[in-house]
Amino acid sequence: MSITKQPVPAATPSTGMVVNCVAYHSDGRRIGDVSLDDISEVLKQPDTFVWVGLHEPDAALLDKIQEEFDLHDLAIEDAQHAHQRTKIETYGDSLFIVVQTAQLVSGHIAFGETHIFLGARYLVTVRHGASLSYAPARRNCEHTPELLALGPSYGLYGVLDFIVDNLLPIVRDFREELQELEKDIFADTFNRSTIRRLYDMQRDLMTLRLAAAPLQDIISQLVRLHPQLIPDELRAYFRDVYDHVFRVNESISAMREMLAAAINVNLSLVTFGQNEVMKRLAGYAAMLAAPTLITSWYGMNFAHMPELNKPWAYPVIIGLVLTIVGTIYIILKRNRWL
Repeated sequence: MSITKQPVPAATPSTGMVVNCVAYHSDGRRIGDVSLDDISEVLKQPDTFVWVGLHEPDAALLDKIQEEFDLHDLAIEDAQHAHQRTKIETYGDSLFIVVQTAQLVSGHIAFGETHIFLGARYLVTVRHGASLSYAPARRNCEHTPELLALGPSYGLYGVLDFIVDNLLPIVRDFREELQELEKDIFADTFNRSTIRRLYDMQRDLMTLRLAAAPLQDIISQLVRLHPQLIPDELRAYFRDVYDHVFRVNESISAMREMLAAAINVNLSLVTFGQNEVMKRLAGYAAMLAAPTLITSWYGMNFAHMPELNKPWAYPVIIGLVLTIVGTIYIILKRNRWL
């Protein structure tokens, strides 16, 4: 059977969900686009494999994919629901992998999922939610046909490497935003929006870590296990992805610690500022207490207060009050209460 560059027919109901369906020769050369109905015919040729990319497919399309590649029922059932944990499962001579994806949207992280089916002669990626297209990963693989000749597992490497490499810029953007927030963090006044943003960033990074951390276990398995699907020549490439995931997790942990420290510093500065205000208020209250005490004596209706009849009594009392208040002010000023 000859294969020509033929797009998926427009009459197919699930056309918008099929991003790519491409056949490759065993030497890594791209043969051309194929329709879903022709996949089984393509796979009858011994020197070919197929790479299919889907985006939020419906049940009918997944049933079609299952029929063409003879996928396991449980794997298809999981792929129909975009709320799976990150995992890798073996079904006979194929692998089913679930990974979390992330995108930075309007300053917040949006999460999605990618379900991957890997067999000796096929690779199927199913994207759900926030996930960039894997077209760049496919192009990179096609530019190195000598490696793509190793089979669909090299396409798996390209997809996983693409997913992991898109995580580091998110952490980098958060670090830059934190540097911009430092001015507000060290401000004398309390800014509720700053604390709210720091908390949101910390929450997003916690979710990002929950998505990235399990990737280490998955890629570690791909480095060590599944010899029937992962050639020895590709294990070094998966080790490189593992190193990238490890660096991502370290960066996320460091960023979370920085955010926690920023929140604590901001709250400590706000508390310190409030204490300073309370000290000043207490100092002024002490200064007002002296004249209040002295003048309150004259509010008591005693019949015999000798100084009331003296012409010098009033200026003496004023001078005494000013002297006491001035003494209290000097003492508080020296102790840095005012």
